[in-house]
Amino acid sequence: MSKAILQLDALSCPSCMQKIKGALEKQDGVENVKVMFNAAKVKTEFDGDKISADKLSDTVSDLGYEVQSMKVK
Repeated sequence: MSKAILQLDALSCPSCMQKIKGALEKQDGVENVKVMFNAAKVKTEFDGDKISADKLSDTVSDLGYEVQSMKVK
């Protein structure tokens, strides 16, 4: 299982958290998603054989949120 932490530009409201969480959880291979509102971070656990970290970042970007950086472990 791989882990990724995405640093976002900002989150403006709690519904943003749910929007991001829901979109990522729908992706095949994503096992766990935690969105931290105050820190504007998203932590994910995913199966790297089914989905790439870049695809996770693209999913968030496609929702209109800027991903400033990403760390993958």
